[in-house]
Amino acid sequence: MAHYEKLQKIISGNGFIAALDQSGGSTPKALLQYDVDQNYYTNDTEMYDQIHSMRARIVSSPSFNSKNIIGAILFEMTMNKQINGKASATYLWEDLGIVPFLKIDSGLEPEENGVHLLKDIYEIDRKLEVAVSKGIFGTKMRSVINSASEKGINEVVEQQFKISEQINKYNLVPIIEPEITISIADKENAEKILMRSILNNLDELPKDSKVILKLSLPEIMNFYLPLLNHPNVLRVVALSGGYNQRNALDKLRCNNGMIASFSRALTEGLSINQNDDEFNSIIDKSIHDIATASKI
Repeated sequence: MAHYEKLQKIISGNGFIAALDQSGGSTPKALLQYDVDQNYYTNDTEMYDQIHSMRARIVSSPSFNSKNIIGAILFEMTMNKQINGKASATYLWEDLGIVPFLKIDSGLEPEENGVHLLKDIYEIDRKLEVAVSKGIFGTKMRSVINSASEKGINEVVEQQFKISEQINKYNLVPIIEPEITISIADKENAEKILMRSILNNLDELPKDSKVILKLSLPEIMNFYLPLLNHPNVLRVVALSGGYNQRNALDKLRCNNGMIASFSRALTEGLSINQNDDEFNSIIDKSIHDIATASKI
């Protein structure tokens, strides 16, 4: 019953999916944005404690609720910790009505053919079993595209869809994230190749297999509408990808049906040095603005 309720929330809920899944490579940057430098920690354990404290503070903010947020993507460490005395995923769903997702990838391979493929996901079956046991609804995997390379982009998409079949077997919904780097000169051509490749792979899925697509905001307005209308796609969500919040929101408003799944643009302006009133005021405005831009 809970899975069905979560599914309906993702399909028809208004709002966006918060990305709270910074991993080892991106955590120091995320902490610096929060004004936490290496003086605050001396090892990885202390670093992860700092990022968990930041995430727990965000999730505990009064504006972090199901009125504007339909889902949240967690890092594995966050899933295994508690927020306000409850397991993180349990707290999100039972207390806030927000659908929990889990980042499961193990990082990226070195660039080849203009892309970074996923590394083999360490103990993927164990991760998926644990995710199910903790009430996780879906997963996320991020690849990176740095060039309009047809060979490379096809390899990225095929790898993502192959892993998604394994995820679907656990009754989990995969978020497929082939991120196109926003600064590349041939971004528009890369998006055209990506669209063709995704559509080809979607057409091979069984009718009952569902995915969510997480994509860089496109150069052409409403470019991803064919993906939004595909029967195997629950949602198409946008990553901020290095755009500041204002630019990301401007681009999101130009793409009907896409909703946000922002990380850096969500936490923009937050600082460990702010008191709770200051912190909550900033995150409240960010959540309101991102949710408004995500209205279908």
